[in-house]
Amino acid sequence: MIELRGISKSFGNVHANRDISLVVRSGTIHGIVGENGAGKSTLMGILYGYYRPDHGEILVRGRPAILRSPQDALAVGIGMVHQHFMLVEPFTVLENVILGVEGGFLLGAGLARARAELERLGREYHLEVDLDARVADLGVGQRQRVEILKALYRGADLLILDEPTAVLTPQEADHLFEILRALRRQGKTVLLITHKLREIQDATDVVTVMRQGQVVATRPTAETTPQELAELMVGRTVTLRVDTTPAQPGETVLEVVDLVIEDGLGVRRVKGVSFAVRRGEIVGVAGVAGNGQSELLEALAGIRPAASGQIVWKAQALGDGAARSPRRWRQRGLSHVPEDRHRMGLVIPFASRESAILGYHADSMYNGLIVLHRPAVAASFKRQVAEYDIRPGDGLLATSAFSGGNQQKIVLARELDRNPDLLLVGQPTRGVDIGAIEFIHRRLVALRDAGKALLVVSVELDEILALADRILVMHDGHIVGDVPRASASERGLGLMMAGVAKAG
Repeated sequence: MIELRGISKSFGNVHANRDISLVVRSGTIHGIVGENGAGKSTLMGILYGYYRPDHGEILVRGRPAILRSPQDALAVGIGMVHQHFMLVEPFTVLENVILGVEGGFLLGAGLARARAELERLGREYHLEVDLDARVADLGVGQRQRVEILKALYRGADLLILDEPTAVLTPQEADHLFEILRALRRQGKTVLLITHKLREIQDATDVVTVMRQGQVVATRPTAETTPQELAELMVGRTVTLRVDTTPAQPGETVLEVVDLVIEDGLGVRRVKGVSFAVRRGEIVGVAGVAGNGQSELLEALAGIRPAASGQIVWKAQALGDGAARSPRRWRQRGLSHVPEDRHRMGLVIPFASRESAILGYHADSMYNGLIVLHRPAVAASFKRQVAEYDIRPGDGLLATSAFSGGNQQKIVLARELDRNPDLLLVGQPTRGVDIGAIEFIHRRLVALRDAGKALLVVSVELDEILALADRILVMHDGHIVGDVPRASASERGLGLMMAGVAKAG
């Protein structure tokens, strides 16, 4: 289907792709794995017409192709589903799908044709979705189906999916792979860009490993192992498990009593939860997305007000308003790594070294009477680059130019730098490669071992089971389980997450 020959691409001094040659055969699911910054997304951007290679050639079905834009890519049958969806939220599903290919000035006939074709595609590829629903009202999994339908509607025979499960629950990810297998059975070709080795093993026929902008190996998936792929990705032996010693819990740092939290429409999302987090322990919060975990985390960080209940910090009950503002929380020793680093953790157009001080930019070490102490900001970022292996290390580079995993490291470095008494972490390794996951997990465990308290929210059940000393399970805004790790099982937690069972 596709052949790349000697593809190279540089951005200034950064060599994103170096002499890459790759063959993708028709009717296969071909995985591409590599660390953040390995050049995967740049290569896919070249294949989809976002970037022009500095050197090299692209062949589509054996014929040379010059891809100057996504329109050129679609014209030869290449479609792409982006990690961050490209949808207009106030529009309906149907309107989003035909946007740009309306079929004429009068929309009626085009909409009718599109509706019939989308209903057919939905049945054929198990992509059923309400065509008249507003995208703003859809969950993440449904939005991803819309993106796939957009590509298929435009005639894509090769579908590129860039980190497609980064924002999906495990159940949504499993359904996505059923869709991909249905596409393969119908003769479509899939390029799956991911860092999750379990997904590679479950979903792909062939896997290519990239490291530092180069292809280092291509293997039939059945002939490799997660351990071999991890070592090829990172260039060293990687520990795929979290090494921890038993927790030594100390005094209570945070206590929550009968906390009720409402969303912007007044709907109760957290319904009278109570729990405590102590020094020297990691408390994990497990649950299917949308069951109140996000609202709980935001309320504890001071971003969202509580409707009722108490939040007690080191035995002192805190009122609402200014006493629980994010700034006051930081001053007391609470740090927060938000679930959505783009929406809450970073200002993407800012220079990376500026993103690395957000929330602390008013501190005297950074802030003068009129302007920032830029040498101090630069020195701080340089130290974080070395300590947290942030790549590239250019503090003047826009935050948007960093891969997702390195953006996450910027946020993590900023919050851990303050040696907090309590660290709130939302989705600590979302969109992060295996080498960075190992690094982040080690950092969180080291913080616990230093006597700090951690509350970790993750939709990755494997991550919760590996990290947490105690697991709170949320369903429909309630805590339905408080389970010590020693007695936790994936099946038992899964039943509680689905609301089928309760602890005890």
